[in-house]
Amino acid sequence: MAKLPILVAPDPRLKQTAAPIGKVDDALRRLMDDMLETMYVAPGIGLAAPQVGVSKRLIVVDIAKEDEPKAPICMVNPELVWISDEDATYEEGCLSVPEHYAEVVRPARVRVRFVDRDNVVRELDADGLLATVVQHEMDHLDGILFIDHLTSLKRNMILRKLTKARKSATGSAL
Repeated sequence: MAKLPILVAPDPRLKQTAAPIGKVDDALRRLMDDMLETMYVAPGIGLAAPQVGVSKRLIVVDIAKEDEPKAPICMVNPELVWISDEDATYEEGCLSVPEHYAEVVRPARVRVRFVDRDNVVRELDADGLLATVVQHEMDHLDGILFIDHLTSLKRNMILRKLTKARKSATGSAL
């Protein structure tokens, strides 16, 4: 397994729509494993393939707490087949928007259909944190960041800070 570099906003690759995956093969399973390792090291609880520069409809999620055994879920071509009318608000962060957090409102419960690492079509009912993480990661597949759910003022402020931080890190003049 290998740790992959994580793209940081405003990288334009994060705004692209990811391509559907035809079939899970050994190369895709290696990517899943690499994404999980990258997510665990970051540390994070979800990661989408576009965040590591791969424009494919693949997400990995693991919301297990530190004192619990790992419980990774790999989802190929995930799609929401049901969402609740009830909303939930969570403070979200993102590995592609480091050190920034904001409250985002999403459906409280969802049912997601996906293909697993063994090419089996599955459905998962998710609520609470899992529902939020799945929706957050699925947004990445359509070029949507959690900051896109914020007001334009808040979003632009965060993007300016990220751009400034990137310029400072590379030594570029502002």
